[in-house]
Amino acid sequence: MASSTATEASRGLLRFITCGSVDDGKSTLLGRLLYDAGTVPDDQLATLARDSRRLHPDAGDALDFALLTDGLDAEREQGITIDVAYRYFHTARRSFIVADCPGHEQYTRNMATGASNAELAVVLVDARKGLLPQTRRHTYICALLGIRRVLLAVNKMDLVGCDEAVYRGITEAYRELAQSLGIAEVQCLPVIAPDGDNVGTRSSRMPWYTGPSLLELLESADAAPLRDGDFRLPVQWVNRPDQSFRGYAGTICGGRVARGDEVLVQPGVQRARIARIVTADGDLDSAGDGQAVTLCLDREIDVSRGDVIADALHPVPVADQFACHLLWLGDNALLPNRTYWLKLGTRTVNARVMSIKHKVDVDSQAKLAARKLLLNEVGYCTLGLDEEIAFEAYADNRTLGGFILIDRQSNATVACGMLDFALGRSANVHWQHLDIDKGVRASSKGQQPLCLWFTGLSGAGKSTIANLVERRLHALGCHTYLLDGDNVRHGINRDLGFTPQDRVENIRRIAEVAHLMVDAGLIVLVSAISPYRSERRSARELFAAAEFMEVFVDTPLEECERRDPKGLYRKARAGAIRNFTGIDAPYERPEAPEIHLPGGRLRAEQLAEQVVARVLAAVAG
Repeated sequence: MASSTATEASRGLLRFITCGSVDDGKSTLLGRLLYDAGTVPDDQLATLARDSRRLHPDAGDALDFALLTDGLDAEREQGITIDVAYRYFHTARRSFIVADCPGHEQYTRNMATGASNAELAVVLVDARKGLLPQTRRHTYICALLGIRRVLLAVNKMDLVGCDEAVYRGITEAYRELAQSLGIAEVQCLPVIAPDGDNVGTRSSRMPWYTGPSLLELLESADAAPLRDGDFRLPVQWVNRPDQSFRGYAGTICGGRVARGDEVLVQPGVQRARIARIVTADGDLDSAGDGQAVTLCLDREIDVSRGDVIADALHPVPVADQFACHLLWLGDNALLPNRTYWLKLGTRTVNARVMSIKHKVDVDSQAKLAARKLLLNEVGYCTLGLDEEIAFEAYADNRTLGGFILIDRQSNATVACGMLDFALGRSANVHWQHLDIDKGVRASSKGQQPLCLWFTGLSGAGKSTIANLVERRLHALGCHTYLLDGDNVRHGINRDLGFTPQDRVENIRRIAEVAHLMVDAGLIVLVSAISPYRSERRSARELFAAAEFMEVFVDTPLEECERRDPKGLYRKARAGAIRNFTGIDAPYERPEAPEIHLPGGRLRAEQLAEQVVARVLAAVAG
């Protein structure tokens, strides 16, 4: 008996999720599971009985077990799960953390949140309906996020007369789906959630099912195996309380480490040996996956938050371009080449989605062509970072292969992603040293290079003012070049239209060209509507702080329409032009431009002189 108890205790904590289509009975099943496990306190049972009578006066003393997990008032009123409801419970044999995930398609991001840390999924199917699109969607996301074990609960068997043939048909179809998605282990059982049949105890109403109950399956399920590969620790904090101690704190996400082991700090190449392994309970001789530790090295080297300390003989791959799956969580569409923050482990860097290879129909798993991703869509993308990071494929290491994208304006999480592999060009392209640099080129011209970025609505006067500024600077002996948005669209941007994604790419290309010209020592003037703050910020970040000036030509829309030098506003109002800035496409006003010109109140010559004065002060000498 003692041996059996030790074996059960060793199974440890199991994290799992419940998911499936709306009204399949997820919350009811979980509530019944908590009830049968004996983890619902008496006072909560009394509250449950009172609420059940109030909400279902015709049901007598029957308990509505969904109320144990549907915590939001909106959920109780609508009878659906909206948020991810986490619950901790335990039995004599095991401890559990369960996430009750929402069923509606619009809450797919909530379901992905629950699946990201789960080791097993309980997928519910209504016996009357069989596999629905949302069942397939949730199973696909479970597979995408690394869940390889599923318990399929075919619920509401009483409503189909406990028919074994119905059950067999559903389970065979689901096993075929799971196999196609790479889910290695599927165990199936028929349940009647409100009555507890095959939930906490085995059912007498379905004698043809001879397997264990849901609770028994959960108690005996294997947890995710410890990663016994090579040692990895993402540095979360540099711990230096005084001059006598320097340690690097984090949670081990793979392998083991012992005192004396040689390690490598990545993405760099510095090596050291482990001098101490410090924990809250004292020093250890060794530590393994999942343990929070502070490592002290035998010599002082440069280690920062976001670095990865790895086995020196088996280091982590390092790259700055990747292929990845991306689940889009943002309300606004993903636009390729827009810059986001990427957070992977403890590292945060700038990133952009360079291309969308295809998006995935998560109901059928078909690959579809796409130029953008909308809320809850999954795409296979190429990703570029502004610096190298240490990583592993998500299939091998969730911590070093899973990431989120963060909107740099709102700080909202807009995507979760899974790295697949590094692109070959990431390792094959290097910076070549050049003897003649920007400083030499600028010195020969006797000026400080600069980018003047004119932004504003169509018809605001940007090109007119920029042209006057360049004429004046040229007369003063400055070396300049004017990149006008319309002119550029006759050349390198000829292939682009005016959709949001094309506007992003238009500004990215203009900014890269302007950056090269500033590197050549020129004063570059860019005149482009550039309606999005995000792209103007990305352009700014290509330059040194003193090399970029945003010039906002602030002309009211009414005045721009009155001028309408190209007749574009009339066409836009008539519906002949779509996605026209200021009419049916947004313009995001600059928040803190270096130069703010009140267009429409002063003549273009007066506004140009204001710009010239600022430029001469900036580039003098």
